Amino acid sequence: MLARSPNSIPENDNNLVKDNSSVADTLRLVEKKFKFPFLPTSGPNVEDLGHYAGYYLLPNAGGARMFYFFFESRNDKKNDPIVIWLSGGPGVSGSIALFYENGPFHIAEDLSLIWIEYGWDKVSNIIYVDQPIGTGFSYTNNDNDKIRDNQIDISNDLYNFLQEFFQKHPEFIENEFFITGQSYAGHYAPALTSRILQGNNENKKIYIKIKGFAVGNGLTNTGIQYPTIPRYAWHHEVIKESNYLYMKEHLVPDCESSIEDCDDTGKEDDCITAYDDCIEIVSALRNFAGNRNFYDIRKQRIGTSNYDFSNMEKFLNKQLVKKALGVEKPFVHLNETIYDAMIGDYVKNLDVGIPDLLKNDIKVLIYVGDQDLICNWVGNLKWVSKMEWDGKKGFKEAPFVPFLVDGVKKGWMSSYGPLTFIRINKAGHMVPMDQPRVAFHMIRSWMKGEPIK
Repeated sequence: MLARSPNSIPENDNNLVKDNSSVADTLRLVEKKFKFPFLPTSGPNVEDLGHYAGYYLLPNAGGARMFYFFFESRNDKKNDPIVIWLSGGPGVSGSIALFYENGPFHIAEDLSLIWIEYGWDKVSNIIYVDQPIGTGFSYTNNDNDKIRDNQIDISNDLYNFLQEFFQKHPEFIENEFFITGQSYAGHYAPALTSRILQGNNENKKIYIKIKGFAVGNGLTNTGIQYPTIPRYAWHHEVIKESNYLYMKEHLVPDCESSIEDCDDTGKEDDCITAYDDCIEIVSALRNFAGNRNFYDIRKQRIGTSNYDFSNMEKFLNKQLVKKALGVEKPFVHLNETIYDAMIGDYVKNLDVGIPDLLKNDIKVLIYVGDQDLICNWVGNLKWVSKMEWDGKKGFKEAPFVPFLVDGVKKGWMSSYGPLTFIRINKAGHMVPMDQPRVAFHMIRSWMKGEPIK
């Protein structure tokens, strides 16, 4: 999802520091146990659960603080894995997933909270992080802090955060660890996984038991994925054949050519040009398709947005909620500044590091809702199939089989070795929102190493 709203910056986060019930010795990670107001009277006893909110002060930065939620498992926190969720954008808050997809709660129309049956905190201890800095509740109060614009800096920030997190919660160091996310997490997840493996191999810090990453409707290889958009739109009657032929002849070649230049030179200017050329596909599509929701072609947009997250912004900006979390800054779910800073990174191919991850027995799950246009299943399957790795031939020859949940077909899947691809029926860009039971079954089985069928 594209980030198109600026984030304001408070002067400090003293409220969290003052209210903190368990401050790390270095004060680099400041965390408090909290209880949301407006909770339902029925449901789990929150006092028995570990719900935390915190800020991590980035090293080598003047005042950059990364905000996160951490929810201990409702099931078996000692044995369930640790999961980190990375939302996309770039510049989208992790709170969207928390409240609309796979967190413990949904927000009702009256802004009260509802416990949900298929929250991923029922099978994991889950972290939602607002990153890069400037996203959601994350911020900096120092103008000299560099805005993140590349995967090296972003993955270093996340890796350093995880080191501090496990230092703060040593009881979870031996738990298996998984990276999950959607959309631009197709960039974030491979980069962070590689960074964790690098840190583990250096053997200088806490060893993180990384087992795999799962990305839903991700953007991983723009050069392969974006050229599939026009045909997908035509095939699903979002645009006319004449529109498709125009885009195929005039826009797709420029996108492909300029991405090749970006890949060849690696120069920022070439990559920004490639972004500009490729985003023309989406701009033309908008002119042809009108108000169709490109992340779920079954729906229309709400104003100029694909989804309405206004209740979340109202809820998180309530003073009672901010006091409970120990935050002061206004919450905005999208940050335009972050998105603009990342356009040189947008077209870079992040599947190039995945073969080494697979060789190291890191499990990779690519799942895609079939109603998403921008990060559609055709483009995702295409880059997965073309990726050069030891199991490429085996994956291409592996059969596609029905993806079943409780004996009912919910899509289809193919798997070979540590790589799994799943297309999920009747779901858009946000699979856990559209198909919560299916997504829950999928992630639970995949993390446990059980057959996904």
